[in-house]
Amino acid sequence: MSALGVVGGVTQPVLLVAGAPLLVGLMQQVRARMEGRVGPGIGQPWRDTRKLFGKEAITPKGTSEMFRLAPLVLMATVLVVATAAPFLVVESPLGPVADLFVVVALLAFGTATLALAGLDTGTAFGGMGASREMTIIALVEPTLLVAIFALSVRVGSTNLADIVAATLRDPARVVSPVSLLAAVALAVVVVAETGRLPVDNPSTHLELTMVHEAMVLEYAGPDLALVELASSMRLAVFLGLLANLFLPWGIATETSAATLLVAVAALVIKVSVLGVVLAAAEVFWAKLRLFRVPELLAGSFLLALLAVAASFFLA
Repeated sequence: MSALGVVGGVTQPVLLVAGAPLLVGLMQQVRARMEGRVGPGIGQPWRDTRKLFGKEAITPKGTSEMFRLAPLVLMATVLVVATAAPFLVVESPLGPVADLFVVVALLAFGTATLALAGLDTGTAFGGMGASREMTIIALVEPTLLVAIFALSVRVGSTNLADIVAATLRDPARVVSPVSLLAAVALAVVVVAETGRLPVDNPSTHLELTMVHEAMVLEYAGPDLALVELASSMRLAVFLGLLANLFLPWGIATETSAATLLVAVAALVIKVSVLGVVLAAAEVFWAKLRLFRVPELLAGSFLLALLAVAASFFLA
């Protein structure tokens, strides 16, 4: 474990915990402005989180430990990924955990745990949201694996830090057909995994359209605060991975205060730009019918397969 990896392992989770709600607030503010509204301000998600932590935790009758532990498991999986993945530095303090398959498994484990908690409530909304979420994740996770695997073929490693370091050494990879196809596939994955339009609408509670919100309707107080904070961190994690896998410039390659500050600024700018673009696009997108979502995800999986084929034939 190098000094650079230790610095990244300490700094990255702190930055993501502090900045993820602000990213959500920025996206909400962009949407509000484009829709002709004033908006609550970028800091509103943090104010909501602080208020929820001060309220009483309420557990529905008949629920098991699954319901109570799900927010902690969801937060823990995101924190591990935030520590291990290359967001600020090219080296990871948890080398084996930074592997593609481990990262995807951790993110999927958090989602599956929350779906089980939705089923544990025994409500119609919880079961409906859980079934929809598992349908989406069954189509999204293979795309995520295949798309990043396409980037790993030329590198010879599925470690995310190695992939980012290889792109830094050879910037021409960014404009290759493999990277372009994988980038489009991953963009669709980010939209679906984080529950954004056109797959899901995070700002609605309509019973016919809810996916993520349906699973967390029974949560309140600190438990709901953890779920919302973890969800915002997942959004920041996916946007950060999308940015650094294809545009890793600015990431720290040595241990110094200057390079770390540059890495923080670069990550904040890249993730903010991606968040603003996504929020602006949502203003013009309508939510897809549930039965049309598999078609969209199947298209992204096909692009990921094409990226893998191109990585072998164009090597």
